[in-house]
Amino acid sequence: MTYVGQQPSTTFDSGIQDRFTGLSSNTVTLTHDISAETDILVVWNNIVQDSGTYSVGGTGNKTLTLGGTLVSADVVTVYYTNKVMQSVNPTANSVGITELNLSDGSNGQAITTNGSGTLSFATTGGDLSFGGDTFGADRTIGSNDAYALSLETNSNVAIKMDANGHVTMPLQSAFSAQAGSTLSNVATNNSVHTVPVSTEIFDLNADFNTGTYTFTAPVTGKYLLTFSATLDNVDTGATYVVIYIKTSNRNYSDSNTFGINGYSADEPRVEVSQTVVADMDASDTAIIAVRQHEGTAQMDVGDDGCHFSGYLVA
Repeated sequence: MTYVGQQPSTTFDSGIQDRFTGLSSNTVTLTHDISAETDILVVWNNIVQDSGTYSVGGTGNKTLTLGGTLVSADVVTVYYTNKVMQSVNPTANSVGITELNLSDGSNGQAITTNGSGTLSFATTGGDLSFGGDTFGADRTIGSNDAYALSLETNSNVAIKMDANGHVTMPLQSAFSAQAGSTLSNVATNNSVHTVPVSTEIFDLNADFNTGTYTFTAPVTGKYLLTFSATLDNVDTGATYVVIYIKTSNRNYSDSNTFGINGYSADEPRVEVSQTVVADMDASDTAIIAVRQHEGTAQMDVGDDGCHFSGYLVA
């Protein structure tokens, strides 16, 4: 049907009305303020009333006085012709770029604001920054739900914090290996021999080579390296024996150099260990090495209790 009264300013507004029944007076109270009689259209029992037959007054002109007295069966409908009071939602998929104060952007861009009411499209990406810098306040990244929070790179979880706050780094370089065989009769010409730690316990980033018993640093950083070993049947005629962590940058051996001369007999078993934080460049290597100066080639590095492990700490 044809719209009665003033057309709403937008398609998302709707007009309002009052409906009165069961009254026995000559006045009704409107629900909305108006300026004058011409702001409303009064219909009494389906008959449109001339504005000269009724009047409005009181606070907000909300008291409508009719040109006669109502009976309980009468129906009075008041249409507000100059007042739009309700805004309704637009229909689904009806708002697009043309309805916004905005020109279309390029594929993959997102809508941003300058904080002063101007919208524009911008390319997303770049650094992620929360707090500090020019933002002037701390920021929190997290979840209030009982779920884990993870950071991914290259589609893999790099850091994971579970709901209890435990943090793991599944991709962090870390390894542990043990000797798979005994290094027997270590030569006495001061040659360097690599201890055969050939059995992996774990190797998170595939940085340990069981064929060469070598750890290779994937990135430049500081690495915690540790080993333990047993030397069996050490010859009393050796001037000294040293077992140490040998890296591309330097050797770590001071605490594991000991003299044998002067012992009344060969030493059947010597337990040694070493822990260091080593500076390593990307592609630097680390092994467990042993050498003996002089004496008889009879010393063994046993496979029982011989371990080599490490991980990236910084």
